[in-house]
Amino acid sequence: MFSIWLPTLVSAVIVFVLSSIFHTMLPWHKNDYPRVPNEDAVMDALSPLNIPPGEYMVPRPEAMSELKSPAFLERMNRGPVFILRMLPNGMRSMGAPLAQWFVYLLIVCALAGHTAQRVLPPDTSAHHIFHTVALTSFMGFAAALWQMTIWYQRSAWISMKATIDGLIYAAVTGLVFVWLWPR
Repeated sequence: MFSIWLPTLVSAVIVFVLSSIFHTMLPWHKNDYPRVPNEDAVMDALSPLNIPPGEYMVPRPEAMSELKSPAFLERMNRGPVFILRMLPNGMRSMGAPLAQWFVYLLIVCALAGHTAQRVLPPDTSAHHIFHTVALTSFMGFAAALWQMTIWYQRSAWISMKATIDGLIYAAVTGLVFVWLWPR
């Protein structure tokens, strides 16, 4: 593992910078989360409820057997049906999420490098290094995004854009490992 620390660190730093550019300087993700209609009215309606930070599904049955009950079906048909993510009030510091994101990038890059190191022979070609590292890191950067689209109706377009981001991050990671692969 120690021999791949440099490509792991360099690829994580480059991907971190790229993701920052994608999310702050380019319009690529600008409209991922549109404003809710009547935003002030929605905020005024939810505010007195003091819903703690977390994720909620509405309506939500207490047990699987309740899914077919007339009362639950009426609530589903009446609506609104939604998944709600409540965050703490106030502006969030970006320090902790950015640090967590960087640690995540380090883990994905390290696992991709470790996988390549374990499956490839010592005299392997640049093509095989790139292929193994890029494919493995792509799974870490993008594969799980689609679960939110499949199960929770997250926009397929948002997942597609994040998958394209992941493909770019994986290609960069693969190229960095080819460049800095221990010989």
